[in-house]
Amino acid sequence: MKTTKNRWLIALSAIAIHLSIGAAYAYSVYQNPISSQLGWAGSQVAIAFTIMMALAGTSAAFFGRFVERSGPRKSAIIAAVLFGIGQAGSGVAIALESLPLFLLTYGFFSGLGLGIGYISPVSTLIKWFPDRRGLATGMAVLGFGTGALITAPVAASLIESIGISTTFYVLGICYFTFMILGASYIAPPPEGWMPESMKKNMATGKKIIKKDLAQLTSREAVKTKRFWMLWSMMLINTTAGIMIISVASPMSQEVVGLSAAAAATMVGIMGIFNGGGRLGWAAASDYIGRPTVFIIFFTIQVVAFFTLPFTTNALLFVTMILLVVSCYGGGFSNLPAFIGDLFGTKQLGSIHGYLLTTWSLGGVFGPILVTQIRERTDSYIPVFYVFAALILFAFVISILLRLDIKKSEKEALQQEHAVS
Repeated sequence: MKTTKNRWLIALSAIAIHLSIGAAYAYSVYQNPISSQLGWAGSQVAIAFTIMMALAGTSAAFFGRFVERSGPRKSAIIAAVLFGIGQAGSGVAIALESLPLFLLTYGFFSGLGLGIGYISPVSTLIKWFPDRRGLATGMAVLGFGTGALITAPVAASLIESIGISTTFYVLGICYFTFMILGASYIAPPPEGWMPESMKKNMATGKKIIKKDLAQLTSREAVKTKRFWMLWSMMLINTTAGIMIISVASPMSQEVVGLSAAAAATMVGIMGIFNGGGRLGWAAASDYIGRPTVFIIFFTIQVVAFFTLPFTTNALLFVTMILLVVSCYGGGFSNLPAFIGDLFGTKQLGSIHGYLLTTWSLGGVFGPILVTQIRERTDSYIPVFYVFAALILFAFVISILLRLDIKKSEKEALQQEHAVS
């Protein structure tokens, strides 16, 4: 069966979807204007973002099977409708000065759309790029990380010129349009499809494509130790990254004496490393392997968290923070490809959804841990030791997982030789 679709346009469609839902991370731009205009407390306004992020991970897990059954196009359209209603509906809530409606629209509807939209294109993208799984998912997740960088200045400018409500209307319509355009083109490749370059390389023996270790359903995958090893690694990596992101500015000011302006600049650069790490680490994984990349993540972070307590040099401190953030972004971009390597593409979207529960949990555990430790000890230094221990634990798991994968690959090779 011949396909007329271009896989790079499929990738562009996925990026359009992820760029739109990634705009949710620009929420801080709205907080002060909403509080000032409506008199809502900052904590009340922040609840909407908390609801959205909690639902993002849980809805990805809950609707994973639905995405696999319905296909990427239908799932992405539903995500576009939910996210568009959530964002544009927030404008209605602001106009009516209704906090419950705002929590329902920005929190509930946007959260559902975010979770479904996040996983909708991923398994399809991996099937279109069997030769470059890491690069493919890296491009999409880079779009997610970049969404906020684009939206933040645009939203801030629109709020100044047309007001908060109208800003939500305009951006909600834009997000919906981009997601629908992405959904209209995205589709899975024909069964067994491979790019011509991959076929030639395999035929000539120039490149050997590793087979997936298994082809499992989501129910089968969650019963394996590999699933829970990967889940634990992702939870710790995500918790550490979100912890750093949540307190980067006050932490850097307190520990190494950065000025408020310098700390704000660092936070902006962190966004670049978060996004760049998603693409860079994912592309690198196609050459050195996903297990090796995760081992590198935890090696870097062990060094960083053991170094930070003794760091008085601001440049070194910022460098360590940026490296941790790049590993955080890289974890998300490598995850879908790693899932394909371990469990195949049969129900990749569903398995991906289950593993994204670490996103919601990390978003809760990271800020809570750092806040509690800081309040009880009146210092950020103990935080580094706690996370150094957690990362060291994840490092051990990553080594054990890599050894387990190597063992399975060796056994599979022996079976092939025995049959031949």
